[in-house]
Amino acid sequence: MTTYVLSRNVKQGHKPGENPWSVSRMVALLVLAFLAATWLVPFVWAVLTSLKSEADAGASTISLNPPDGFSFDAYRKVLSAGDIPAWAWNSLLTSVAITFITVATSALAGYAFSRIEFRGRRWLYAAIIAAIIIPPQLLIVPLFRQMLAFDLVDTYWGIILPQAFAPAMVLILKRFFDQIPVELEDAARVDGANRLRVFWSIVLPLSRPILAAVAIFVFIGAWNNFLWPFIVTTDADLMTLPVGLQTVKSAYGLQYAQNMASAILAALPLVLVFLFFQRQIIKGIATTGFGGQ
Repeated sequence: MTTYVLSRNVKQGHKPGENPWSVSRMVALLVLAFLAATWLVPFVWAVLTSLKSEADAGASTISLNPPDGFSFDAYRKVLSAGDIPAWAWNSLLTSVAITFITVATSALAGYAFSRIEFRGRRWLYAAIIAAIIIPPQLLIVPLFRQMLAFDLVDTYWGIILPQAFAPAMVLILKRFFDQIPVELEDAARVDGANRLRVFWSIVLPLSRPILAAVAIFVFIGAWNNFLWPFIVTTDADLMTLPVGLQTVKSAYGLQYAQNMASAILAALPLVLVFLFFQRQIIKGIATTGFGGQ
């Protein structure tokens, strides 16, 4: 029974007459397995280091089984030294707001570039591409001066607004909208639907995979962003998790176990997001050409 189910699943994933165990396919699987293991090694090493004592973590000899054993002392010290729940809430609040605004504005802009001919469209499209090319670090000083002018320093909006627009996502969504048959929209317009109704009732339901993928990628980027929240906030009550964890430092030099524990605590929500939404991420990549198609 097990052999039958396995062979049936293998056949379902391949074209008729195609050998699922060809040499090229096996080589590709081995290369992918090697790359996956290479990616996992640093993460596993960080987890093991965070579970060691500071003496074992800083020892000159490397050991997977530390002499003092594994413990959660590093996590307890990190959690007791800072306001982790408040920082996590700030990260969640700002990341969700950034994701919502980015997806909404990028979807509207991408649909406009895909379907509407308007004056200045070519120049505006060129500006979108230029915004992708410009390194974001070059915009930090003018953005900070702008936040000062609008009195948004040390506010949630000061963290959210400069991150709430992603030109790359506009291009990705435009590419997806280009693949939607125009005949579907023409039929709706013949029935009396206006442009906004067509976008809301036809285009968006067909775009759920790419919207989910874009939302997840934007959320991950907003959660991991350290530089801008670090610059625009000085109030400890408004710090995001990556910024707040950097303030948890010991006066006795570099503490490897605590640093790794901080990194794991910051990355844990993203790991959970990927585990719960990995199907949407993979589907979005396959649909939109994130993988270079």
